[in-house]
Amino acid sequence: MFQGIRQRLRDMGTIKALCQGAERYALRDGQQEPGAEHFLLSALELPDGSARRSFERLQIDPALLPAAIARQHGEALRGIGLNPEALTALDPAPQPAARRLYRASASGQGVMQGLAAGRPGSKEPLLGAHVVVVIAGMRHGVAARALRALGLEPQTLAASAGQEIQASMPS
Repeated sequence: MFQGIRQRLRDMGTIKALCQGAERYALRDGQQEPGAEHFLLSALELPDGSARRSFERLQIDPALLPAAIARQHGEALRGIGLNPEALTALDPAPQPAARRLYRASASGQGVMQGLAAGRPGSKEPLLGAHVVVVIAGMRHGVAARALRALGLEPQTLAASAGQEIQASMPS
C-alpha cells in the first residue's frame, strides 16, 4: 500500500517537472501554452534518461530535436506567407506565464491524456520514455513532423521507448 502511494508521489513529481519544462520551452518559443513538441523536449531532460536513450538506441542524437522543431515552426510560417526571420526580429522577449491553472495547447493536452490513458493503475514509474511513446503515436502536429524530419518512423521510436520502459522494470 505504502509502495503504491510513494510511486504516485514520485509520478506527480515527474509530471510537475515535465509540465514545468514544457512551459519553459513554450515560453522560449513565444507561446503561452506548451504543445507536444515542448513536452518531448522536456521529457529529454527528465532525470531517468529513458527518453534520451529511446533516441540513442536508434542512433539519433536527441540534441538535434530542437533544431528540427524550429524548422517545422519556420516552415509553417512560410507556408502561410510569413518570413520567420523577420518575425523573430519583431518578437519581444517571451513573457513568463501568468499565475493560473496549468494550461497546454491541444497537442499538449493530448500528451497528458495519453499518459493517463496508457497507464491506468500502473505500478511502474512514469518515465520520459512513456512521453515518447505517446508522442510517437501522434500522426499530426509539429512534434510528428519534427520526428519525421529526423528520419524517425513513429512505430520504430515507440518500440525503442518501449524497450527502455521494459529495461527500467525491476527484475
